Amino acid sequence: MKAKTKELRRIAIKIGSNVLTRKDGTLDVTRMSALVDQIAELRKSKIEVILISSGAVAAGKTSIRPKNKITDVVSARQLYSAVGQVRLISQYLTLFSHHNLVCGQVLATKEDFSTRRHYLNQRNCMSVMLENDIIPIVNENDAISVNELMFTDNDELSGLVAAMMNCNKLIILSNIDGIYNGHPDNPDSRVIEVVDTKKDKIEEFIQTSKSTAGRGGMQTKYNIARKIAEEGIEVIIANGKKDNILIDLLSDKEIVCTRFKASSKEMSNVKKWIAHSDSFAKGEIHVNECARLVLMGDKAVSLLPVGITKISGNFEEDDIVRIFDEKGNQIGIGKSSFNSTKVSELIGKSNVKPIIHYDYLYIDK
Repeated sequence: MKAKTKELRRIAIKIGSNVLTRKDGTLDVTRMSALVDQIAELRKSKIEVILISSGAVAAGKTSIRPKNKITDVVSARQLYSAVGQVRLISQYLTLFSHHNLVCGQVLATKEDFSTRRHYLNQRNCMSVMLENDIIPIVNENDAISVNELMFTDNDELSGLVAAMMNCNKLIILSNIDGIYNGHPDNPDSRVIEVVDTKKDKIEEFIQTSKSTAGRGGMQTKYNIARKIAEEGIEVIIANGKKDNILIDLLSDKEIVCTRFKASSKEMSNVKKWIAHSDSFAKGEIHVNECARLVLMGDKAVSLLPVGITKISGNFEEDDIVRIFDEKGNQIGIGKSSFNSTKVSELIGKSNVKPIIHYDYLYIDK
């Protein structure tokens, strides 16, 4: 394979349900086999691959006929995924074995990313697998997930995994070529091939329709791609239905897709965890304009009590909290050094220990 692999050490590949299923909803084993063949080729080039794979619910739906109609969405997902995940991972096991490669299953819930301890346990699991040349196949554990603790979709999960595992690149395979500057069905629409998160604002072009087989859509792909690129990881949204797509994306061959340029700034693993902990926040801290300007500046600074105007919610020491400016806009997120009672006592005071140390503070810029 003639590929630019020298700078690549580890990549995350997310395969969507629409890539892995046929029009009738059954697993497209031919497509799965082709993608596994390509991943095997990448492994020959010493590239570590973490696979985030949808398809369990779709596989389950075509495997069983419930005795009674299931009206509860969560219950339906639990049933179909419990059955379908077995079929999905068994198929991967067979396909990878043809290349003498071993794969392993990692089922995740949002709670697995909620605390630093859970986060590190998850990272350690995948690290050990990679060290032993085992390909992690990650999917949401729909069988035990509940609505408030579900990922938006596997696009969100793939971003969390790519950041957690310090991947060089995240490839999101969908059933279209990328993000278009109009509706994909419009013949005049063109794929936006490069996105620079520092200057390009393309929100107006994002289609809000949902995937037919999965829960996601281009909006969630865009949101996670932008965030991950800002954390220093290149993100590619491409068409997984195209033959040889993975090899072509990592070679000198030109391929139509959307690439999000990776930011040059370095970010610690702790900050990456905090950046993706928004849904676990236990409270809010509001700051004045002076504090906002300092926090949004180029220098790494901590959040001091003197810049805080008010707080809301009950939180403990080390809990995640959101940070808002005077207009109610969220500007960041961080891990509090104090509980909410103590923070209330310190509001407006100077010469006091930071409420959030800059090592545990992520600012949206």
